[in-house]
Amino acid sequence: MNKNNFLAYSVRVALVGSIAASALTIPVASAAEDGVEKVERIQVTGSRIKRTDMETSSPVSVIDASAIIASGATSIDDVLQKMTSAGGAMTNAAINNGSGGNSRINLRGLGDSRTLILVNGRRMIASGTGPASTVDLNTIPVSMIQRVEVLKDGASAVYGTDAIAGVVNIILKRDFDGLELNAQTGISARGDADETSLDFTLGNTFEKGNIVVNAQYTKRGEASQADRGFSDCPIAESMVNGKLSLVCVGSSYSEGGHVWGDPNFQITPSGPDGEYQVGDSGYYGKYVADAEGKPKFKYFDGKSVADLSGLGGTYHDYADAADGYNFAKDSYLSTPMERINLSLAGTYEINDSLRFFTEAMYSKRWSEQQMAPQPVWNNSPWEYKPKSTGGWMTDDLLPYVQPGEGVSYGRRVVESGTRDFAQTVDTLRIVVGFEGELENGWSWDASYNKGRNDSVDTTANLHNLGSINDAVLSGDFDPFLQSSWMGENIKPYIYTELNSGGSELDILAATLTGDIMDLPAGTLGFAAGYENRKEAAHFTPDSLTAQGLANDPRVEPTNGEFSVNELYVELAIPLLSELPLAQQVDLSAAMRYFNYDTFGEDTTWKLGLTWQVYDDLMLRGNLSTAFRAPTVSELFGGKQPSFEQITHPASSQTQAEVTVGGNPLLTPEEADIKTVGFVYSPSYVDGLSLTVDYYDIAITNTITSVDPGYVADNCLGANGGLINTGSALCQSSHIQMDNTGRIKFDNGLQNLGETNTSGFDINVAYVFTALGLDWKAGLDSSILSDYVEYDPDGNPVDYRGFITAKSGAYAKFKSNFSLTASGNDWSATYEARYIDGMDSFSCRKDTTKCYAPSVDSIVYNDISASYDLTKSLRVSGGVNNIFDKDPLYFSGNNDANTDPFTYDVLGRYFFVRANLKF
Repeated sequence: MNKNNFLAYSVRVALVGSIAASALTIPVASAAEDGVEKVERIQVTGSRIKRTDMETSSPVSVIDASAIIASGATSIDDVLQKMTSAGGAMTNAAINNGSGGNSRINLRGLGDSRTLILVNGRRMIASGTGPASTVDLNTIPVSMIQRVEVLKDGASAVYGTDAIAGVVNIILKRDFDGLELNAQTGISARGDADETSLDFTLGNTFEKGNIVVNAQYTKRGEASQADRGFSDCPIAESMVNGKLSLVCVGSSYSEGGHVWGDPNFQITPSGPDGEYQVGDSGYYGKYVADAEGKPKFKYFDGKSVADLSGLGGTYHDYADAADGYNFAKDSYLSTPMERINLSLAGTYEINDSLRFFTEAMYSKRWSEQQMAPQPVWNNSPWEYKPKSTGGWMTDDLLPYVQPGEGVSYGRRVVESGTRDFAQTVDTLRIVVGFEGELENGWSWDASYNKGRNDSVDTTANLHNLGSINDAVLSGDFDPFLQSSWMGENIKPYIYTELNSGGSELDILAATLTGDIMDLPAGTLGFAAGYENRKEAAHFTPDSLTAQGLANDPRVEPTNGEFSVNELYVELAIPLLSELPLAQQVDLSAAMRYFNYDTFGEDTTWKLGLTWQVYDDLMLRGNLSTAFRAPTVSELFGGKQPSFEQITHPASSQTQAEVTVGGNPLLTPEEADIKTVGFVYSPSYVDGLSLTVDYYDIAITNTITSVDPGYVADNCLGANGGLINTGSALCQSSHIQMDNTGRIKFDNGLQNLGETNTSGFDINVAYVFTALGLDWKAGLDSSILSDYVEYDPDGNPVDYRGFITAKSGAYAKFKSNFSLTASGNDWSATYEARYIDGMDSFSCRKDTTKCYAPSVDSIVYNDISASYDLTKSLRVSGGVNNIFDKDPLYFSGNNDANTDPFTYDVLGRYFFVRANLKF
């Protein structure tokens, strides 16, 4: 980061000076005179300055409560993830493998960590399992939401870290009188993924203030991959009669066990450092010279190494189609969850110029995922010692395996049951503060924001392979005997993994805002403030896992914290007014100084311009810098395995074992952001408006890990040999293949380079009256012009127009259309969501080797309607995905033979709702 001492000192002086000047009571033109009614001012997302309208230099989309209700959403992620400006990978109910029950939003496809989530303009506690570093949208009570403002621009100068891709500000109900009850239920056309939500909101406004309380209970059932034709079996692409075909196969860690023999049996390597040399010979073959004179293994005539399956209880030659384990039938397609949300908001007027306010939110979530029984394997070969030759093991492997031969072994332990993942997550957020007005009309507030997240997650039906391995070596457990893995024999080795974690957030903040003076073109407004923020997180893995005694590699604990002091100032400067082609021109400027105890100090800034050409047309633009500081998890996260979906010719396995973890040497990401656009509301068409905005985001010093498939493609040859060994990417990966043919490599977090993306957001809105009805039409579209990441060696990786196995989709064009008709006591809405066709990222180098190197475009259609039975009772309902579109298959897919980040996996879905107000 730039640590120019003179610049930092100057910024501190300017900010402190601004705040000090703010404390002075001076006459201000905007202060209302006696008997003159004040104009109401509001604070818009992206600015701390209160204004008389919603138009600023930054593009802001507003989603009101009625749109949320019409969608049938019981969680706000259901709405946000369908926005055209959202993309990439977003965890949701359809993500069974790795979601941990969380729901997150990802603007611009830049990652959920680069989207800042606010509640009522203040930071929300990071939540989820382990050392959570991003906000779980499950913690926001959807029935309490008044509206959601989505700022599609960088806002670090206003809000600090994380606001690179944009800001989602969730505004909750604050002024509410009466009692409102809601009951909603829904179910898919297949009779699964049922969901029920019950909530009530109670509010009262009294002489000195108001109070609102809300409670919401939500329960969601599961759907299984076995119950959909597109996902009931893992699909592989196989060459049949010279043509690629789709076949139903499964994992090579199969039921009954999978045995791999040792081609080097009885060969003693004669080369230096234990390397095999030309002439080394053994039972199965010998090493001969290849075209370059290097040693190459060659089988003796009639000899081959064992590749056996124990499916059915009798060992036989392994066949992919017949012996591979269908893990899809045991996996959820949509995960179950139960959730309670409690919230409270209130204000109390102490006197005419001083008010107390508070917000409190509590969420408790129980969520589950289910995957196939655990695959186990031996990290070191087991020596085969059959009874017929004086050993103690079963003779069942004879004559495929020779006595004394080292055998690699993998098994799907179906006898113990599925792996059952469960999370219990508690999230608490409390805000207390005071707000008021000074005699000159300036307003101020001071608050304390406390958040805490605690989690316990378990995984049942795991196996302590460390103990199993010890038992094998001591002659007490015969892994090749089927009965060893059953009943009382395996029971002592089964355990439930128990992990715990949590995070904390403490923020002390103060803000002062108002009008400084009148200028010829208007009033000079300002906002200034101070924030002290402390974040801490921890994760304690299960004791067996922490020691590396279980089947998976060792997982390290996480523990750390950081604190930051920040000062900021913002100005709204009127430049021109009431001139030809310059009805009003305003400049906005913001600057923030921050000092982290982990990496030091720096500044970020923003300049914005609004140019009201005439009543119909406004031009706007922004230049800004933004940053994202590394989180506790990114800095101090312990190393742990992650099993990533990849496709590589060197391995028949579809998952790679990738070691991930934190890096205390990380420094902040930095971004340069530009937006420019216009708002056009033609006076000759009442109710019509058009906005077009161009954005350009360039992130440097990116904190990320490289796409796993990209690492494997660039560092491992088709025959399993290492390639590009001189590159920084391949040197840091330490890539290799284990004894079962699984690819393994390191892929920890680094400041890897840069990410550049640009595009257009287009919105058309039309409100009109026709046929005796009120109509509202909207069309939101996003065009992706560019999305490029650079690997550690500076090579560009273009994601535009691609769909990936891990990072989600980057469609060139997406569009949402909605049309609502309203009568006196009813309304009906039709919505269509379009996602452009894409190419598979896995096939970008050679499309001829892929059965489905691309996917077609897809359109989802939804309908909903509501009717007022009485003045107090409204009933509503709808059907999502009314044409029951299946998700699309593509080569190198993510899960369920598709991409659940991007496509709807449940199919047609029905919901009904009753709303009662008193």
